[in-house]
Amino acid sequence: MCSPQYPVGAAGQSEAQLQGRGDKLSLMSFEELLQLRNSVGTKAYQQMTSGKKPLNHTKPRTKQRPSKQGPLEISAKKPVPFLRQVVSVKKTVSRDPRFDDLSGEYNPEIFEKTYSFLNGLKKREKEIVQKQLKKSQNVEQREKLQQLLKRMTQQEEAQKERQRQREKELALKRAQREQAQLGRKPFYLKKSEKWKLELAEKYKVLKGSGKLESFLSKKRKRNAIKDKRRLPFRKNV
Repeated sequence: MCSPQYPVGAAGQSEAQLQGRGDKLSLMSFEELLQLRNSVGTKAYQQMTSGKKPLNHTKPRTKQRPSKQGPLEISAKKPVPFLRQVVSVKKTVSRDPRFDDLSGEYNPEIFEKTYSFLNGLKKREKEIVQKQLKKSQNVEQREKLQQLLKRMTQQEEAQKERQRQREKELALKRAQREQAQLGRKPFYLKKSEKWKLELAEKYKVLKGSGKLESFLSKKRKRNAIKDKRRLPFRKNV
């Protein structure tokens, strides 16, 4: 008896064809069934003998979102990664103009000229605070105004001191430039010499304003406290 020849793609036939071939397979001998399995393959042979449809190995379609704004549905069977970016956020890079090369180099002279209008505003604000301090009768408000006025005065004095220091440095640079033009060797002051000159000028300004004695008395007290701390501690036995 000749063995029937089935094509390799027989597993993809309809149910009626598979059922008809199943009846034919029941009439075949064991040797013929072995030959059929070797010719069509094990998977196709099992599908032919069982009569089941082949499994569809195509990828399942992903679930669509109910709306564009809605979340994407993900299967709960799959493990969630530890670091998962839920919403993509654009990273903002902050830029500090004080330490950025795009802002240019700091020049105190140009800075003072550019923002010189602030001096007039600060002066008017100081006058307003002084008027409010005179009119105010509340103790807490007077204390706050006094602290504000004191801070404004300190800022003003600090600005004047910086201006004086810049003028000294400019005068020193002009003197060095003149010495170089005359063919002489320019002189450069050490930090200790600069400190002595600044201290002498400070004493001169204090003496002119009549505050030198109070300044020296406070300085003596501070030095006495420092010396007292450095003394060894003695215990009475």
